[in-house]
Amino acid sequence: MINTENVQQQPVAKYKLLGKYCKLIGSEQINGNDAAIIETKNKHKFIYTSALFTEHIDFDLSYFPLKHLGYKVIVASIMGILAMNGSPKKVRINIALSNRFSENAIDELMNGIILCCSKYKVNIVGLDFKSSVSGLIISTSTTGEVELEKIVYWNGAKENELICVTGDLGSAYAGLILLEREKKVFEADPTQQPDFIGVDYLLERYLKPELPSEILNTLSQHNIIPTSMLNLNNGLASGLIYLCDASKLGCTIFEDKLPIEILAFEKLKELNIVATTIALNGGEDYELLFTIKQDDYEKIKDIKEISVIGFITSESSGRNIITHDNRQFELIAQGF
Repeated sequence: MINTENVQQQPVAKYKLLGKYCKLIGSEQINGNDAAIIETKNKHKFIYTSALFTEHIDFDLSYFPLKHLGYKVIVASIMGILAMNGSPKKVRINIALSNRFSENAIDELMNGIILCCSKYKVNIVGLDFKSSVSGLIISTSTTGEVELEKIVYWNGAKENELICVTGDLGSAYAGLILLEREKKVFEADPTQQPDFIGVDYLLERYLKPELPSEILNTLSQHNIIPTSMLNLNNGLASGLIYLCDASKLGCTIFEDKLPIEILAFEKLKELNIVATTIALNGGEDYELLFTIKQDDYEKIKDIKEISVIGFITSESSGRNIITHDNRQFELIAQGF
């Protein structure tokens, strides 16, 4: 029997388990990419991915609006398609829920799902409902397309290539910390009103994230195809270790290059939390971590949504971060 407690405490163990069991069932596509490529005879490849979201593990309905939850489920579901440089096309959704959910509540959830699918031009091709005795559970199956010569895997990085991330890191986790704080305040005194003044951005980054799809379009316009890419939802440190493991390489990143929103930095500082720690290990940023050739630097240096945070090294050099005061530490993934 698998010790699930240990798996939760050690995020990288998830990928060790995937590696172990994909060998047993004879599949290499399960391990090492955000989605599976389905072979076709034309110049396009189909991409398939699935996701599972469970109440009390992935979301807390005491502060998570159902409309936002529906929206976020779709964002999370199609990030795997984007991470292979593909275009999401279709999604099938299965929902299990208890009788505590009214029809109006289900409408709210579906409104968020439909809104996100409409915004990102994804067709809902299947929908099913089932009873549940353990809260709300949502599963999705998503397909997309990618041109054969534009597919990006985890294992394509080369030594001396540049490491890039989209957007900012740590804001989603900062939003979650604030939500959890106010939940505890409310539980202690239900008459207290939540203190969310001036932190809308942080809450939205956690409750209703957006996709970095336009950044992929920008890269395409500059004739840049990342050499490796990953959906950054388990923290930057985990993502870097996954990419390096896949390519059998090392990396060096710089603390002062990490894209941390000033609001997240200030709020975390108020809570005596180091923002760099959250950027490295927070999670649910739904950004892209990717590598590019050095020759492409001039093309992306002025794109404000992309930050170059370091470079790929030999495997023997390890995976390291250089701090503000020029000290070097090994990257250790603590996870979300």
